[in-house]
Amino acid sequence: MIALIVSLQVRPGELDAFTAAITENALRSFTDEPGCLYFDVTVDEADDHHFLFYELYRDQAALEAHRGAPHFKRWREAVARHVVEGSQRNTVATRLLHHA
Repeated sequence: MIALIVSLQVRPGELDAFTAAITENALRSFTDEPGCLYFDVTVDEADDHHFLFYELYRDQAALEAHRGAPHFKRWREAVARHVVEGSQRNTVATRLLHHA
């Protein structure tokens, strides 16, 4: 399984619009993409403009399908409007352990 961990900072004054955009992207990813196993969105308790996402995909092909989805294009447009330029960090990793 492939994990995508994303960290980013939202621009001041853009929190509501950003939250709407990530809610739509996460929902569409999970419901429309069979290879998306889960998509967690978290906000830093010390900074309500700092977000972390933890996404899990069945395999690399599922991650590539995610990046090609129509809702992902809309998400990238939202990032350009709402996210501090240069703040987004993406880490792609292979899940090693999971405790349920």
